[in-house]
Amino acid sequence: MTTNIDRVLYVRLPCNPIFPIGVVYLADHLHKLFPEIKQRIFDLGAIPPLDFNGALEQCIDEFKPQLLVFSWRDIQIYAPVGGRGGNPLQNAFEFYYATNPFVKLRGALGGLRLAGSYYGELWRNQGLIRRGLKRARRYHPEARVVVGGGAVSVFYEQLGRSLPQGSIISVGEGEVLLEKLLRGQEFQDERCYIAGETQPRERLIHEKPAPIEKTACNYDYIASIWNQFNYYLLDQDFYLGVQTKRGCPHNCCYCVYTVIEGKQVRINPADEVVAEMRQLYDRGIRNFWFTDAQFIPARRYIQDAIELLQKIIDSGMEDIHWAAYIRADNLTPELCDLMVKTGMNYFEIGITSGSQELVRKMRMGYNLRVVLENCRDLKAAGFNDLVSVNYSFNVIDETYETIRQTIAYHRELEQIFGREKVEPAIFFIGLQPHTHLEDYALEQEVLKPDYNPMSLMPWTARKLLWNPEPLGSFFGEVCLEAWQRNANDFGREVMDILEERLGRAELDEALSAPIVEASPAAAKSLVATSG
Repeated sequence: MTTNIDRVLYVRLPCNPIFPIGVVYLADHLHKLFPEIKQRIFDLGAIPPLDFNGALEQCIDEFKPQLLVFSWRDIQIYAPVGGRGGNPLQNAFEFYYATNPFVKLRGALGGLRLAGSYYGELWRNQGLIRRGLKRARRYHPEARVVVGGGAVSVFYEQLGRSLPQGSIISVGEGEVLLEKLLRGQEFQDERCYIAGETQPRERLIHEKPAPIEKTACNYDYIASIWNQFNYYLLDQDFYLGVQTKRGCPHNCCYCVYTVIEGKQVRINPADEVVAEMRQLYDRGIRNFWFTDAQFIPARRYIQDAIELLQKIIDSGMEDIHWAAYIRADNLTPELCDLMVKTGMNYFEIGITSGSQELVRKMRMGYNLRVVLENCRDLKAAGFNDLVSVNYSFNVIDETYETIRQTIAYHRELEQIFGREKVEPAIFFIGLQPHTHLEDYALEQEVLKPDYNPMSLMPWTARKLLWNPEPLGSFFGEVCLEAWQRNANDFGREVMDILEERLGRAELDEALSAPIVEASPAAAKSLVATSG
């Protein structure tokens, strides 16, 4: 080693109580390479908000780190469910679409609370980073900061302007970047830049991540450096994250995963995944969430999934449950049988639309007929638990007819699994940087090239919450009625109201689509940006 860094503190910035698998994997990876370095994990997600500043300073005073690695998970501007300060989607729709002035006022007030909470969190997190660095420099004037995580990877260009000068802004995976830092090597060829000193390279987020051979996380070591580890072990209903692969090969027009993680799918060896699960199992964990972008991203990875599930069975962990995002078009009868036998009790399908025509236009690569056939195989294998189906209405070229097709498709899923087992999650896309949908919006001059994707100002927010006319007002009315009828079952109410107003297409219409592209402008933009 040619660096004097021998104390690394990982700080997970406040967010919902989701297992901080990113910093856990980073600490584990570096320990295997540099076992002599002292590390500590400090999770502000397990600290009461009033104690954030004092707890962070106390941790730094005790540990005296030379390198602080901040993990910033969420800058979630829009969401379909209750979040910061209330339900962001409901607030927005009440303000934009309600005809009752009192409901519109309620939406406006809710939006103000949301905006206050949102900007407050931004300033708070930036303040925590500054405070942490200042405190660390009491003990080591040369102390440095690395800031990464999901939020930073999406908004790295904007955040670099407001973080302390000299902060290393990390995009995507950070293992190799930290390796080079600890070795004293040049690191700016990694996906990163230095706030106030260098500018991010053009299309930085699109650069390929470094291939890393992932081994089982050493949870004995993690427990020794993370005092709050048991916080996530106390609730028996809590799902702990385990990663089986990285990367997503798909090209969905609104999704940023494929650029953050890269299109190269990197499989973690099944024996290592099972060994990691066994460590958590021996600590009492019975619920696992496979944190991959997609558990089975393409047909070529079916055999890897079969191998993993068979090894879980062979391990003797018979009383576990697991859940994941799954591309259901990649299921096979053998895989369905193994899923049920290994305890899968929940999965999410992000089909976006029940119209094959729109699925094709959004470059999602789904064959909806195959999805239905495979869901029938899963039901026949004995799956009787919950399925969440994500629908993102009004993305590109939505029409009343494609809505009717989506209704027909959803009703068929209900026929397969049972209405009470199929939960429609209704999303309206929060347009994010670095996606094809952003390129399309810029091409159509919906957005200006200098727009701020982190802005929550009404004139920007209405464009980023993707619900364009001519159907925007229609969906606004439907959603408002659904919240009024039964806010606790919003998704099913939306589907019911849509069917009441528009009827239902024949299923065959939903499953077949002419070989046509999106509208000419959309096709031009999406094709031009797919490389």
